[in-house]
Amino acid sequence: MSLDRLNPADLSPPTGFSHAVVATGGRLVFLAGQTALDTDGKVVGATLPEQFEKALTNLLAALHAAGGTPADLARVTVYATDVADYRTHARDLGRIWKDLAGRDYPAMAVIGTVRLWDEECLVELDGFAVLP
Repeated sequence: MSLDRLNPADLSPPTGFSHAVVATGGRLVFLAGQTALDTDGKVVGATLPEQFEKALTNLLAALHAAGGTPADLARVTVYATDVADYRTHARDLGRIWKDLAGRDYPAMAVIGTVRLWDEECLVELDGFAVLP
């Protein structure tokens, strides 16, 4: 199994994502949307960076349960209730990503949404991975 991250020179330079990820071989793992819920189902954190860290931790825990690592992520979608706030905290969110998931960036998108299932949640992440 391999994941080849492609960033064509004729596209703008990617920051914190890959323009395309080609998966060869392996098993697909689809990861459900994860928010900043703790094991009791309570929202953790009042700020976007705090909630992003918990949501990413939860996504990676689901991936780990399937036998994967952050390097196996092929696609992640981020749903944010305030895209302007997301952009304001982009450096902090990038640091959190690097600390938890490293520098093998999946194809990514940030989608603005009016609200998430739990009203106090500011961010949700879902995606899929390709495992050997």
